[in-house]
Amino acid sequence: MTMEEVEMPETADVGEQRILAGRYAIGDFIGQGGMATVYRGTDTKLGRQVAIKVMKADLAGDEQFRERFRQEAHSASRMAHPTVVRVFDAGDDLIQTADGAKRLPFIVMEYVEGTNLRQLVTQGALSQSEACRVVDSVLTALEYSHRAGIVHRDIKPANIMITSTGQVKVMDFGIARAVSETSSTLQQTTAILGTAAYFSPEQAKGESIDARTDLYSTGVLLYELLTGDVPFRGDTAVAVAYQHVSERPKPPSERQPEVTPELDRVVLYSLAKDRAKRFQSAAEFREALREAAEGRMPKLEVQQQDAVLFSGGEEVSESDLALRQLSEGGGGTRTQSRPPVMWTWAAILTVGAVIIAVVFWLVTLAPQQFQPSTSREVPDLVNVATSDAIKQLRDADLVAVQVEQTNDKVAAGHIISTDPEAGSMLSVGDEVKIFISTGPESAQVPDFARMSIKDYTKRVEDLGLSVSLVKSVDDPLETEGRVLDVTPKPGTKLESGGGVEVKVSSGKMQVPNVTGQPLEVSRSMVDNLGLQVQYTADTSCKSKAGFPVEWQSIVGDQPQGSKLEVKYCSG
Repeated sequence: MTMEEVEMPETADVGEQRILAGRYAIGDFIGQGGMATVYRGTDTKLGRQVAIKVMKADLAGDEQFRERFRQEAHSASRMAHPTVVRVFDAGDDLIQTADGAKRLPFIVMEYVEGTNLRQLVTQGALSQSEACRVVDSVLTALEYSHRAGIVHRDIKPANIMITSTGQVKVMDFGIARAVSETSSTLQQTTAILGTAAYFSPEQAKGESIDARTDLYSTGVLLYELLTGDVPFRGDTAVAVAYQHVSERPKPPSERQPEVTPELDRVVLYSLAKDRAKRFQSAAEFREALREAAEGRMPKLEVQQQDAVLFSGGEEVSESDLALRQLSEGGGGTRTQSRPPVMWTWAAILTVGAVIIAVVFWLVTLAPQQFQPSTSREVPDLVNVATSDAIKQLRDADLVAVQVEQTNDKVAAGHIISTDPEAGSMLSVGDEVKIFISTGPESAQVPDFARMSIKDYTKRVEDLGLSVSLVKSVDDPLETEGRVLDVTPKPGTKLESGGGVEVKVSSGKMQVPNVTGQPLEVSRSMVDNLGLQVQYTADTSCKSKAGFPVEWQSIVGDQPQGSKLEVKYCSG
């Protein structure tokens, strides 16, 4: 199974057989689309091959979407039909992404051996008989889903699979509903669903959706299979949506002369703007398509032009009204007409005048407290470092008086409180007591695991302790400046102000002298020191037991990861 796009995100580590929900082992990456990434997987309980679709992280952050997704996936799992890709299970699990582990929803589907219709369409138009066969199967699947009360909402080639035996299967029932009902705008929905090329006019205008929406999208699909292209194209999704609402499509035969008049009539009837004037059921569409495929003209009344309405003496077509509604209403459905423009502006100006009057009263008439130019306000210094607090008081022409106190909550060297408190008004030169934390009365020596000397020193000082001694130690592996050990041991309690001795890596190491040692002994001495060791055999020497080392390039104090060349006698 494949999707439309192929940008692989960081998700589960398939090399480690990531298991979802304790049951589904993720296998090879299959493809990716606008909503999800698809993997081949294995149901470890039933031992069957499945397809696992993991939804995108940006969708998973919406709790409303996750709940809607679960509901729709479980609804879709009740459908069992040869033309529908079965949904076996749905849930969510923690999955590693580029932004860290996130709980992403996933669905487990039937694995279909084959390709999707999008890949076939990119190679050009299908034959008329093959196009009719594919769409006939799609309509069969839609007839079944519509009877079950499920509207697909996203019929397009990428959601239609063709098996290796030529069978047609429709997938992703319910997912489009979960997305569209948690997306507030046309742009958001089309960005997720991937394309507006298959949108119905009612979808473009944000109106309610029913089974006839799927039939319009199927009409677009049939048009594309017959001609090799969709009826409407544009630079943006909104531009395409405008065309679906306002423009009549060209007959397929104008783009592909081989298309028969019978199929022309079926396609144009399925693409009627008014859903009441297109096919009302999948069965009706399929019956007309079969007649056209057999060369018989279906009894359909294709509208040659939109009905004309009259509004204030001006003739306005239905498509023009729809276009205005789309452009003026942002895609939403209007339930009442607008108020006159004059009244709207009058209301806006009135509200503006009231606001200006209130502001004028507050500024000019309300009682005011005037402060002399020598007044200074005590700044908020809680949790501010002592040096910064003193500077702020100095800038405010106030004098800092330092008082040290132990405190369990405020880090050592930071301000606990001030006297007077923040917001008090003083005069230039007045004193402000700042109570400086020395940390708790006693503190435990903190752990140093994988910390640099800079970070560890800050952690120690925040507890009211100090680093009394730093000793550099050679180490073959730890990077320079990383803490190797502390005295006393982590967890030891010290009184406030107590000192901690720290050993840190010097970034260097001691390379032992292995000259004269047997080769195996020399390997045991240098191979685990993180060096780049290169062994060279000397065949010109006289053979000795153990292949002794004749020469080495470096010895003693050396930078970590140095290159060491060793020449040994091999006889």
